[in-house]
Amino acid sequence: MSRFPLDSKDVREDKDISVSSPSGPSPEVTRLGEWTTSRRELWCFYLYAIGNNGLAGFRFAPSQIQNLLHSAGYDPSQPPFAKPCGRGSDCVLPFMGHVRNINSIILLINGIYFAIQAVMLLVIGAWADYGTWRPNILIFFTILSICTSFAWLGVQEPSQWRGAVFLYVLSVIPFQCCFTFWYAAIPGVVRNLPEVQASADEAKKGFKSLDEHFRFESLARNRISNTSLAISSAVQVLILAIMIGILKVLKSDTSVENNTKAFNVLLAFSGGVLLLCAIPWFIVEKRRPGLVLPPGSSFATIGFKQTLFSLRECFRLKQTFLYLIYFFLMGDALNTAMTVVATLQNSVVSYSTSQLTLLYVVATISGSLGLYLSWLVQKKFGISTKRMSLFSVFWILVFMIWGLIGVHTNKIGFKNVWEIWLYQVVFGLLIGPWYIFSQTMIFEVSPLPQVFLFFSLFSVVGRTSALIGPFVSEAIISASGNNNNMPFAFLFGLATFSTVFVFMVDVKKSRVECEEFVAAEIGHDLFGMSTM
Repeated sequence: MSRFPLDSKDVREDKDISVSSPSGPSPEVTRLGEWTTSRRELWCFYLYAIGNNGLAGFRFAPSQIQNLLHSAGYDPSQPPFAKPCGRGSDCVLPFMGHVRNINSIILLINGIYFAIQAVMLLVIGAWADYGTWRPNILIFFTILSICTSFAWLGVQEPSQWRGAVFLYVLSVIPFQCCFTFWYAAIPGVVRNLPEVQASADEAKKGFKSLDEHFRFESLARNRISNTSLAISSAVQVLILAIMIGILKVLKSDTSVENNTKAFNVLLAFSGGVLLLCAIPWFIVEKRRPGLVLPPGSSFATIGFKQTLFSLRECFRLKQTFLYLIYFFLMGDALNTAMTVVATLQNSVVSYSTSQLTLLYVVATISGSLGLYLSWLVQKKFGISTKRMSLFSVFWILVFMIWGLIGVHTNKIGFKNVWEIWLYQVVFGLLIGPWYIFSQTMIFEVSPLPQVFLFFSLFSVVGRTSALIGPFVSEAIISASGNNNNMPFAFLFGLATFSTVFVFMVDVKKSRVECEEFVAAEIGHDLFGMSTM
């Protein structure tokens, strides 16, 4: 059957065909029942989110690598390695040809792995568009993530910090790639929900307007996004409770050595959870067909072609391009700011696994409540995705101002334990939802027949932006005499500047632009318009 979507004027009054898209028709002709999303598939989709919860790659791995660097480092006020680093004192290590503050090293490492990640997504990100490759990519990165989680058990001494840096990079990249290719399943899962198919059928028959259907599908995407992450966050509380029990058994607080080993055990445990939660999704997911690989193209080159093409076409899609700029700048500012706070947090709690785990419990509960409450508010009042995102942006700016205050004082600015606890609550409730709404809005400003192309572009841009901030922040810390709060000056300005672009984005205009774009490109080979 034809893989290219039908134009709305070509859709017949035929009950076995469902068409939906806020930016054009569906990327495949879907017969009711063939790809319909079942409750079992939907719950397996949610289950995967529980496993890929970020505890390994996003939380414990960064804390462990900083813990190892601190244990291996030395006080710069004394001869090299003459005096170990103390709590609250400067701590340095030779890295990449220079003696650097360990917070600077963390920022450099993050910049490096973001660069690697960006290149990888540039090459393989487009594979999600074609055939049934996306599930295979997700399986590969899931297995890699599980393996690296267990590999941490081999890191026992601070002297192994160089190897741990490599392992850290291998831990965080699979987590981000797993999230990207798992989240990329949402358009197909949502479009094939029975209620969304029914809404599309009503719109086709004239029982409701297209705008009403578009709003219905947009809310469905937000509902699935928020529900998946809210469920994941809720179950994380149970997972973290088990981890606290593990820490008690390991007596993690009795010595630095026990604390280091405890980090590794928690990382391995996280890998085991991912293994159990991923298998059902891999078995149940319906491999909905994508586009046909264009003649003369290969999987080795299609990513570059798609990225160059979509970048060029973004200039034709004004609203999409404006949102791309905003996504680039705000993502850079927020991701880097989170890294800066994480380094300050780890130092404040002295890398204690028990303290960090309790903090993650608070962060998980507040994050779950934030997602759930934001969805309830959006549903009750019909607030647009853009406005929901802007609400979080306001609190992002407040958060960065707080960090900026710490440049000239040691009283506040993520310098105290109580601030770290408050940060976890505020971030989960008010800032965390930005990630969901910003991702969901990509679907609202992209031509849906090529949604994976543009989603991949946004993913690459997002990962690329996150490598600039860490390098700039590292340079700022070094130039300011190791003032770890100084990067907030740059990050606050960057975040403020980015808001100008999101205010300029008009979602309704974007729909018109995307429809015109699809019509104009109806004969373009890159979109896989051949039949099979």
